[in-house]
Amino acid sequence: MMHWGNFGGMGFGFGWIFMILFWLLVIMGIVYILKNMFSSRVLAENETAEDILKKRYAAGEITKNEFNERRLIIAKRY
Repeated sequence: MMHWGNFGGMGFGFGWIFMILFWLLVIMGIVYILKNMFSSRVLAENETAEDILKKRYAAGEITKNEFNERRLIIAKRY
């Protein structure tokens, strides 16, 4: 009996293309997630004390006087 769907068993079907695309998308998704996880940690680790102070002042957590006092303290340490 002849199997016309797969051209005599020679493997000309297109299922393998979809399998490759599926695994490619899975791997790219994993790489994207890992890249974003580690890049956000690196940015947080490289943040200086003055950067944190500026963010707190911009958010309204500290006053201008507190900002200037703390900035002088930080400058004396370095």
